[in-house]
Amino acid sequence: MASILVIDDDSSICESLDLYLSEEGYRVRTAMTGTDGLNLFVEESADVVILDLRLPDVDGFSVLEDLQEEDENVKVIMITAYHDMETTITAMKLGAFDYIHKPINVDELDIAVRKALKTVEMEKKIDGFLMEPSRSFKTGDIIGSGPRMREIFKTIGVVSQSRATVLIQGESGTGKELIAKVIHNNTSLNEPYIAVNCSAIVETLLESELFGHEKGSFTGAIARKQGKFELARHGTVFLDEISEMSLNLQAKLLRVLQEREVERVGGKDKVSVNARVIAATNKDLHSLVKQGSFRDDLFYRLNIVSITIPPLRERPEDMAPLIDHLLTKNNIELHKRIGGVSEEVMDMFLNYDWPGNIRELENLLIRAAVVSQGQILGKNDFPELLKDKAETKSLKPADEGRDEDGRFLTLDEVEERHIKRVVRETNLNKGEICQVLGIARPTFERKLEKYGITFERD
Repeated sequence: MASILVIDDDSSICESLDLYLSEEGYRVRTAMTGTDGLNLFVEESADVVILDLRLPDVDGFSVLEDLQEEDENVKVIMITAYHDMETTITAMKLGAFDYIHKPINVDELDIAVRKALKTVEMEKKIDGFLMEPSRSFKTGDIIGSGPRMREIFKTIGVVSQSRATVLIQGESGTGKELIAKVIHNNTSLNEPYIAVNCSAIVETLLESELFGHEKGSFTGAIARKQGKFELARHGTVFLDEISEMSLNLQAKLLRVLQEREVERVGGKDKVSVNARVIAATNKDLHSLVKQGSFRDDLFYRLNIVSITIPPLRERPEDMAPLIDHLLTKNNIELHKRIGGVSEEVMDMFLNYDWPGNIRELENLLIRAAVVSQGQILGKNDFPELLKDKAETKSLKPADEGRDEDGRFLTLDEVEERHIKRVVRETNLNKGEICQVLGIARPTFERKLEKYGITFERD
């Protein structure tokens, strides 16, 4: 039987809450002063404490802090007749589980109590989990246990023994820069790592940023400036979103990669450079080459060692360890003690497409950790996913079998759409796609030809 302690100086409230909560099946104790309430809690802790903000002997906030010193996991629902914003914010900042105004709405109180008790129940299931030594956190960890991630780890190990140029491809949020940093740290730990976002700097400034400029080479160039390639010395230059670089600048970068020297803007002297280049993109560079928006010679120069990161939706085996890793990181940065997510949330995560990949997962966990009052994150801590799930349910299943005019698709049309979707939404090679589709390689090749589907990944 769950226990509830009511601390309020109004005898009528104590009596009415005692009567109501006892009828609901809870074991209830009451106190009319903060001191008596604290003594009762020390004698026997309660699952939930309903605490009045204004008490005759001590401030309710002080009682809240004393309760937390006695039991840091105590769930305190504060009640007050004051409706000002400041006290509400203060109560939540100090760790109150919920905050209810007088006169007390029984339904609102009932929801708050049930929510608090459910949180207590989930926390008891993982009692001690937060203190396990396995829950360590190290900046720069790459989490992954599936076959494709293991192959990436092998590639990182091999490429770290050389200074070959590396091309990292993957959707936004998959961790391309993290992999670049791991390669750098395993190759040139004592040398600089310099990252440049090619999409965030206009072309004229990007050239100066990369290669440097001489004094007076353009308006505002009041002194000589070294470029990123010079500053990196024997370290790493990470070129993020390389696909956004103009064709003119691509040609200059190609010369740097081939000749290992740069020429500052407005200068005539050539400067030797020894930095390793790691480039990254969330686009298919091979397709951009065919379209003429990316130089083929630069592509081949960059693509000496290629790493393709799978999207999060194709890594279900990594979901649990990723959550564990990110929550541990968040606990350190936010000074929280989040122990995990509920089974309902895990099911939601495994059935979600994750268009923003690991970055989206991390942002959702940070937001949930900030607003959650418990140690276990429940589905109500992720309103964005609940909304997405509701919108998905509102779609008619039969719609996928019809065209825009409502006409039923033929079997060939359904097959063509499905194959195109698998090719478009995954980074799998032909052999892996054959396994997904459940067909042999020759059959897959015939269907690509039949439907005119271009496939250039292997």
